[in-house]
Amino acid sequence: MKDKVLILNQDYSAIAVCSVQRAFLLVFLCKAEVITKSDGDFLHTVTVAYPVPSIIRLQRYVRVPYFGIALNRHNVMRRDNFTCQYCGSSKHLTLDHLLPRSRGGETKWQNLVTACSRCNSRKGDRTPEEAGLKLLRKPTRPSLRTFLQQHLSPDKHDWETYLGAAC
Repeated sequence: MKDKVLILNQDYSAIAVCSVQRAFLLVFLCKAEVITKSDGDFLHTVTVAYPVPSIIRLQRYVRVPYFGIALNRHNVMRRDNFTCQYCGSSKHLTLDHLLPRSRGGETKWQNLVTACSRCNSRKGDRTPEEAGLKLLRKPTRPSLRTFLQQHLSPDKHDWETYLGAAC
């Protein structure tokens, strides 16, 4: 039940990922239809077994205003794959401003990276260059496609067709 389900708008564009329970409810209430089913997985009631959806499509077109991915701690760490962008560690993670806030650095996607507490304290109130640290990857603003693809597991090849059309 930890599986995720891709939600398509009526025009087959990818708009979100949800839980199996949420997807089943949308299908059961006739608000969505199942496009692809998961192999061999079923939701059981007392009398009926329903196939677990992998992709569903909404019955009505939903206009989704796109404001971008919300800038918050979890999304920055998710963008950086929950690894320190200086040493690659995945323990004791914090956020680090490349240009420190005390020196005029803003809280933007391009100025925030995930760092372990050791690298963050080593960097201190300096830029990575001044501290002798090198970034593993330059921080960028993520797209909706990037975030949806992070839910893509090796057995979800059916999603690839629809994620090409995402933002």
